[in-house]
Amino acid sequence: MNSRAEMLGNGKISKVLLKLSLPATVGMIVNALYNVVDAFFVGRYVSQEALGALTVAMPIQMIIMAFALMIGIGAASSLSRSLGAKEIEKADHVVGNAIISILVVSIVISGVGLIFLDQLMNAFGATGDIIGYAKEYTFIILIGTLYYPFVVACNNLIRAEGNAMDSMMIMIIGTGLNLILDPIFIGVLNMGIKGAAFATIISQFASLLYIFRYYFKGNSSVKLRKKHFKVDFSIITEICTVGFSSFMRNFLASGIAILVNNMLKEFGGSDALSIYGAVNRITMFLFMPIFGVIQGMQPIAGFNYGAKKYDRVLEVVKITTIVTIIIATVGVVIGEIFAEPIVGAFFSNKALVGDAAMVLRILICVIPIVGIQIVGGSLYQSIGKALPSFVITMLRQVIIFIPLLLILPMVMEDRLLAVWITYPLSDLLSTLITSILIMAELRKIRRLHEETIL
Repeated sequence: MNSRAEMLGNGKISKVLLKLSLPATVGMIVNALYNVVDAFFVGRYVSQEALGALTVAMPIQMIIMAFALMIGIGAASSLSRSLGAKEIEKADHVVGNAIISILVVSIVISGVGLIFLDQLMNAFGATGDIIGYAKEYTFIILIGTLYYPFVVACNNLIRAEGNAMDSMMIMIIGTGLNLILDPIFIGVLNMGIKGAAFATIISQFASLLYIFRYYFKGNSSVKLRKKHFKVDFSIITEICTVGFSSFMRNFLASGIAILVNNMLKEFGGSDALSIYGAVNRITMFLFMPIFGVIQGMQPIAGFNYGAKKYDRVLEVVKITTIVTIIIATVGVVIGEIFAEPIVGAFFSNKALVGDAAMVLRILICVIPIVGIQIVGGSLYQSIGKALPSFVITMLRQVIIFIPLLLILPMVMEDRLLAVWITYPLSDLLSTLITSILIMAELRKIRRLHEETIL
């Protein structure tokens, strides 16, 4: 057993979780700065309409991420379980087939997006004063799509090996360069929203170079050979099946973003789109520490489930749930108290700050309990149970959210406020249902543990 396997299978859970989740959390926070920094410079130094254009462009970025995470998380789960079961040859084939799959997906998404760019921007809710900015930004982002999904997928694979530091460095390099290039391209060179897009794809390319270095230098426990790139549809099917809930989570989020954009366009115009663009990025930033801890949990849960060490699976789920609730509560308290100065950083038009602060307070109020739902869905992914993970995803993003989004504006006098209220209400109801499902699954795992010690 190598040192990484020893750590995942026998190390003290709290210490292993800290070791894996701390760099993952730092990396996720740093990675979230991509969107936050873009929004800050675009809102401050280009125009309010350009900030709204980032909101319109967001669905296509979510679709890109949906495919990248389907393959990345699905392959990472399979890789963790294969390493835990000491199936080294299968682990190598998993990585090889994941790389082939993501390259094909990247080419297809980029091509389709560029061909239908005009139609997509109209469908995504662009108003007349926003659509020009949206097309300029999205065209450049789609060029970067030729390689960015590869970065996302491989980052998940690297983390699944237990190499959290390398995973963190991939994100830090990209975001660090973006922090440097944004003010240069937007502020100094006066490239406008194009500058934000170019800064993003150049930064992503820098992350790609680090990934190449990781594999070619032999840092990976996976040793890829030509034979490992032979297409194996059984492996690809397993990857896509396990990662399907992640795909649906992001794909449905894209569909919801399109629906929300069009409702905001109708009820509040470009001002509402600009507010949503800023507040949504702040909200996602608050989620990043939660995602970081959960990413630290996943290889531990997957490895030990594969190794039939079920007591360790139960322990890591318990610790992760407690930690995510604490972190989320701290973030929400800060957001609620300092809402005005936080959102004020994104707007040169101070008239929008009050409305944006109100929206931020509404959207983040129940984040602490949402962590329970995310832990549950991630647990199912880690142990290879795709269907329950998919059901949890559907609960929050479709089964509950969409009916509320359509009904509340019809029964409330303030239709724009109804759109904002939909988010926390949906989170609350879906988390209650998810908690019931997760408790049932944990009882099953506990029974498996009891059987192994008899």
